[in-house]
Amino acid sequence: MISFSLSAISAQVLYLSIVFILLVFPRALQKYNIPAPLSCFALGMLSVLAISDYSHDTTLSFLSALGISSLFLFAGLEVDVRELKKGFWPLLNHLFLRCVAIYGFTWIGINYFDFSMQVSGLIALALLTPSTGFILESLTGLDLDKNEQFWVKSKAIAGELLALLLLFVFLKSDSPSDLSTSSAVLLAIAFGLPLLFMFLGRIVIPFAPGSEFSLLIMVGLIAAYLTKQLGVYYLVGAFFTGFAARQLQERMPTLASENNLHAVQLFASFFVPFYFFHAGMSVPEGALQWSSLWIGLAMSIVLLPFRIGTVAIQRIYVNKDSITSSFDVAVALTPTLIFTLVIASILHEKFGISDTLYGGLLVYAAITTILPSFVLKKPLSLDVDNPPVH
Repeated sequence: MISFSLSAISAQVLYLSIVFILLVFPRALQKYNIPAPLSCFALGMLSVLAISDYSHDTTLSFLSALGISSLFLFAGLEVDVRELKKGFWPLLNHLFLRCVAIYGFTWIGINYFDFSMQVSGLIALALLTPSTGFILESLTGLDLDKNEQFWVKSKAIAGELLALLLLFVFLKSDSPSDLSTSSAVLLAIAFGLPLLFMFLGRIVIPFAPGSEFSLLIMVGLIAAYLTKQLGVYYLVGAFFTGFAARQLQERMPTLASENNLHAVQLFASFFVPFYFFHAGMSVPEGALQWSSLWIGLAMSIVLLPFRIGTVAIQRIYVNKDSITSSFDVAVALTPTLIFTLVIASILHEKFGISDTLYGGLLVYAAITTILPSFVLKKPLSLDVDNPPVH
């Protein structure tokens, strides 16, 4: 009995220590332009050396799932279709170029690196997709004016909508029957979410004022769990939930209100560090090699000029923006941290890519994430200093 009590106290002290370190230490490092998520990820890697392997710990896994789900719930809530319509043609042009780039890199992976279509397509998504939730969390901390923030936000959201669709297709493309069945289930979830919110809006909200935030989080977690069981990870269901809630703004104005949006952002900013910490704990020892560093650097040298250049040139010639503003927007869209981490984990666990390539993807994600911190003079942060930009 005594040993059990001591063990329970020890576990509680460990969890409290992790919470304290994740909420304080990464913020202290931001003065050196080190993004907080990278600090949390590094702390997760270092923690494996200090304590026993907790990468399969159910508590940390749950906190990690809360972090990634709430971040994509926030990203879905930020999707304002009316705002996207304002830049419809430039965004359509942006998505067309994104599709061409994904197709091109998928083709290169198949023909020059002997990857399967699924693996090659997923790697292309991991390398080219900005992490919208992460970018939106950090947008107010970047040195951008309102017009530049609008285009960063719009292009990141449009790109993520495309990426989530392609992620689903690539993951299910090995079986046409599985693809059709999963598509039907996903459509049922997408169309069922607004109905569920309206149902809850009639039987819960009138009798429990202020419960909208709790409903958002609860429904988001359920949808995230369903899509995880479907094989397309938590982020799809969480994003759909936020998107559905935002589209019901006229019928249920309190559901996606400014206060609720800010509350979800605060909730995400608290739990997201656990996602990065847990992801850092899960890095295999084989990924920590010099060859992984060279692969990540090679990816960065080739892809960063390509990604920044294509976005900047498009803005210069299509939007008629200045060169400086165009490159600022392009640099702000470079972070791929979350999407790369998620897809790298899927590739490693489900498709068995090498530890070296997995490590290379992590290096690339770190470089793309830290770049705006130095180019735009302000660190990308998990802190919430201002309400969401609209």
